[in-house]
Amino acid sequence: MKRALVVGGTGPSGPFLVNGLRDRGYTVAIFHRGTHEIPEIPNDVEHIHGDPHFRETIDSALNRRDFDVVIATYGRIRILAEALTGRTGQFIAIGGVPAYRGYFNSSVNFPPGLPIPVPETAPTVQEEQENRFSYLIASTERAVLAAHPNGVVYRYPYVYGPYQLLPREWCVIRRVLDRRPFIILSEGGLGLMTHGYAGNLAHAVLLAVDKPDAAAGQIYNCGDDVQYTVRQIVEIIADEMGHKLEIISLPAAAAYPARGVSLEITPHHKLMDCHKIKYQLGYSDPISPEEALRRTARWYLEHQPERDGDIEQRLQDAFDYEAEDQLAAIYREAMGRAQSFRREVVPTPHPYPHPKQPGLARDHRNR
Repeated sequence: MKRALVVGGTGPSGPFLVNGLRDRGYTVAIFHRGTHEIPEIPNDVEHIHGDPHFRETIDSALNRRDFDVVIATYGRIRILAEALTGRTGQFIAIGGVPAYRGYFNSSVNFPPGLPIPVPETAPTVQEEQENRFSYLIASTERAVLAAHPNGVVYRYPYVYGPYQLLPREWCVIRRVLDRRPFIILSEGGLGLMTHGYAGNLAHAVLLAVDKPDAAAGQIYNCGDDVQYTVRQIVEIIADEMGHKLEIISLPAAAAYPARGVSLEITPHHKLMDCHKIKYQLGYSDPISPEEALRRTARWYLEHQPERDGDIEQRLQDAFDYEAEDQLAAIYREAMGRAQSFRREVVPTPHPYPHPKQPGLARDHRNR
């Protein structure tokens, strides 16, 4: 009997991982704190309750048990990797794309920002003083592969779907529910940042279970095959709800109401190169991103966060419609002034010659 352990299991991709392992014939246990349970986890899944952040609590909860596969999505993964050395046939760690140098602090790269797209070989943060969070992710990757040379590391992008701790989709959904006529977006909402639907990301991870030899020792970016701009995401969600939102574009420096829906205000793209997982493991989206966004919107309509509650606080979205109305008025007034300013436009002829008669060395514009 094949045995699998999922550390976490109740976050966005957790249920997809658990049920995907069950479908593959594994007896599955989830190791988590037990602070909340979700109905998507079947009754035949064992729950190991304990704290996956400390060696003593990990050892106490797991009691030296062995597993064929461990997928660590939560806790202090470097400590989990150490604790499970020699006790699993395959260790799969879920990290994140903030490991890349320049993900949070664009100025450390030249030119500023990340390369587009970002390959797995791009530099990661090597020094804690540059960015502690990114450094911990990158150093955890190294610790995992040192403890498990045949292990696999996945760099998750922004994950959307049910049970997200920062459901940026709610910033759109609530405004539609409140019948707002517009939404403010930074730089037209044209920023690109890699997203992954929870079910699609779980599928990507389970490909390593299906093809352990190909995945051994590898680090993979992952995300949906199709990536939408923030503006397109807003438009899909609003369309699912049968509402039309006017997009008001403000410069990043003034677009603070857009922080929640954009996750951050930045002029730089954060688009990952996912060619490697497609080439080595054969990844493709099992669910189209448009349908996944629509499913996500419907789920949050049925499971609405508390107004002004913990989720909205974490999103850093005040839903301050009075301030948004004032910013919109400033925008409209400034646009009116800009549009009223006119000057003669220099005509631009087609750059290639277009002779009117055969046999002429030059056309009528002397080209």
